[in-house]
Amino acid sequence: MRYNRREKTGAQQSQVSLSPPKATELNALPFAQRLTCTIDDACEVTGLGRTKLYELIGAGRIVTTTIGRRRLVVVRSLLALLETNMLN
Repeated sequence: MRYNRREKTGAQQSQVSLSPPKATELNALPFAQRLTCTIDDACEVTGLGRTKLYELIGAGRIVTTTIGRRRLVVVRSLLALLETNMLN
């Protein structure tokens, strides 16, 4: 959604965008090349539910890191988990 806002001079107009910013290059990276992902991303990619994902984290089979209050899943550990399960 865009709207025009008139400046105090009356004649000049500036456009202010209320739409979300364009996708960054980070989102354009293939998943396997990313360093970390969110819990929601990990659920979507693996097809696992949040409960099962947290069980695997608790068991030490998936590695996470916490920055502030945000928990990020190390993508390499997800790939290693899937490779292990594919070999069995």
